[in-house]
Amino acid sequence: MENKFNEDFLKADELIKDNKISEALGLLQSIILEEPSFGKAHNHIGWIYETKLGEHNKAELHYKQAIKSEPTYHASYVNYAYLLSGQNRFEELKKHLEHCLNVHTINKSTIYNEYGIMYELQGNNKEAVKAFKKAKQYCLDIKTMETYDTSIQRCIKKAGFLKSLFW
Repeated sequence: MENKFNEDFLKADELIKDNKISEALGLLQSIILEEPSFGKAHNHIGWIYETKLGEHNKAELHYKQAIKSEPTYHASYVNYAYLLSGQNRFEELKKHLEHCLNVHTINKSTIYNEYGIMYELQGNNKEAVKAFKKAKQYCLDIKTMETYDTSIQRCIKKAGFLKSLFW
């Protein structure tokens, strides 16, 4: 039976890629109806609710269920972080990111990038730069490192701009 769920999940993933969202959602919902602890399906449902339907409360419930059901599936943690960040729920985000650093399947570079974004959105450019530098430290991809460099430069410019307003 587990094979069927995996096959259906992969079909749903392809449907999402083909922008057949309602079909994918239906297939994912049928998976969790039969297997409520299929975490990857919960993650994808959460992503659809968040990004395609704008139903953030439902998305959050599914991300949390995904994390509970499949604690090593990294995408659920990252997607939940995006949701919290997008809603400016920074206290919850910070606690979540701290937890993420202890999950061995999550790329630390990604988590430190999310710290950087959080600090930048809060106007704390100094901490943002530190976080983006930390993200670079754990990064193994040159293009992603260039993105972090761009983020660092953006924060430095913002800090300089803000400083020039008051001097």
